Amino acid sequence: MTAAATGAARTGTLERDALAVLQPGFAGTDVPDWVLRRLDEGLASVALFGRNVESAEQLTRLTGRLRADHPGLLVAVDEEGGDVTRIEVGRGSSVPGNYALGTVDDTDLTRAVAAGLGRALAACGIDLDWAPSVDVNANPDNPVIGVRSFGTDPALVARHAAAYVEGLQSAGVAASAKHFPGHGDTAVDSHHSLPRIDVGRDVLDARDLVPFRAAVAAGAKAVMSAHIISPALDPDRPATLSGRVLTGLLRDELGFQGLIITDGMDMQAIAATYGTEHGTALAIAAGADAICVGGGPFDEGTVLRLRDALVAAVRGGELPEERLAEAAARVRALGEWTLRARGAAGPGAAAQEGTAPGDPVGLVAARRAVRVTGTAKPLSTPAYVAVLTAAPNIAVGSQTPWGVGPELAKLLPATATGTYTEDSYGTAEVLAAAGERPLVVAVRDVHRHPWTARALDELVAARPGTVVVEMGLDVAPARGALHIATHGAARVCARAAAEVIAGRVA
Repeated sequence: MTAAATGAARTGTLERDALAVLQPGFAGTDVPDWVLRRLDEGLASVALFGRNVESAEQLTRLTGRLRADHPGLLVAVDEEGGDVTRIEVGRGSSVPGNYALGTVDDTDLTRAVAAGLGRALAACGIDLDWAPSVDVNANPDNPVIGVRSFGTDPALVARHAAAYVEGLQSAGVAASAKHFPGHGDTAVDSHHSLPRIDVGRDVLDARDLVPFRAAVAAGAKAVMSAHIISPALDPDRPATLSGRVLTGLLRDELGFQGLIITDGMDMQAIAATYGTEHGTALAIAAGADAICVGGGPFDEGTVLRLRDALVAAVRGGELPEERLAEAAARVRALGEWTLRARGAAGPGAAAQEGTAPGDPVGLVAARRAVRVTGTAKPLSTPAYVAVLTAAPNIAVGSQTPWGVGPELAKLLPATATGTYTEDSYGTAEVLAAAGERPLVVAVRDVHRHPWTARALDELVAARPGTVVVEMGLDVAPARGALHIATHGAARVCARAAAEVIAGRVA
């Protein structure tokens, strides 16, 4: 082979490996032509978001087209259930989130919920889930974790992390424990800026790392990094870009041999500090294997810029070629595992119900997670539901509806709902809208939003029979004649609360 030919072959390998480590998203509910072209050139993963989903049937067609010529392709999604759902983005999740599962504290139930979710994902052609979140929610004011965590106790989080990984992967869907080395003790959302956790290594060992050790021991196929600075581990670089964290701690100390995925590289914690292109090269050099991108949405030009940045980093000596090749090989190996897992499941296995006979396992779990304070009688007439809503974090998004109104209207027809923000809320206006109807108020994380606490106090004082439904962290004192904590805002959590309000508890 001539020198020129050798150089061309080397370039082709570098570019294929650079494409292989990217997990880009795209716009639309069908596959763009540029994605199909890049699959032929080495792209080995794609990521789906709520913008890509209209229905289960449409999603299945989309993934089928993606895999038509590339059966080992990894199709990833950020599907935690609960408040963070992509496959049910338009109506709310049919499974509760981690906080509800941790509240029940039945690992068999957690395993069953995760297995049911895994079967639903597999039926739609998805085989890599960026879940579960195994962060210990040490800071109740955390703006981005909250109900996405199983709880505040490391041992509880650890046992449910293991159960969730086992359940999800029993359906042939790879689990990705996140956000390593732990995002639970932050007061900053890494979508917006770079959080810092100033605790010693002893605290990290006894708290944040405990669930990750359990997830690794349970066989998690992937771990997702966090964009956080933890000086006890690395005072200079965030975990996603730190060789001390990804290689020294996760690989060497915890013994993890699976796929290390970054959190979204378009998040401001990285993009505004290092730049997405440079950050991508630093992450692979530090030990990451797959680059999560696409929350933008990303387009072909961005994917090519990231590919070229990786190739340039290799040629410039910033990124060892062997490290890039190793990362690409891990991505392809996980694709091969999921391909074998799909074959082992057999035709029709993915479509099984979560429980049979009886109610779906997600609703069973949501009902068991409900906690009620007060002895008010159930409502028997149509109600007015006031939803006091604050801006959701980016992980949850604004597309997914929440509140109890639609579910309560199924049990008490003619129930109406009004939604109020801090700017639009007025006690007199809510009371006027309710009229003579019983008042139900749905809230999320009252302890983090002082205006909702003031609003509740005013509404309960004016209408002592008010029913309050807390669908976030139940940290604030209980208010209302009946106070219902659902421990999450999934659709099934709303259904479970509506059943209590209307006295239809099974």
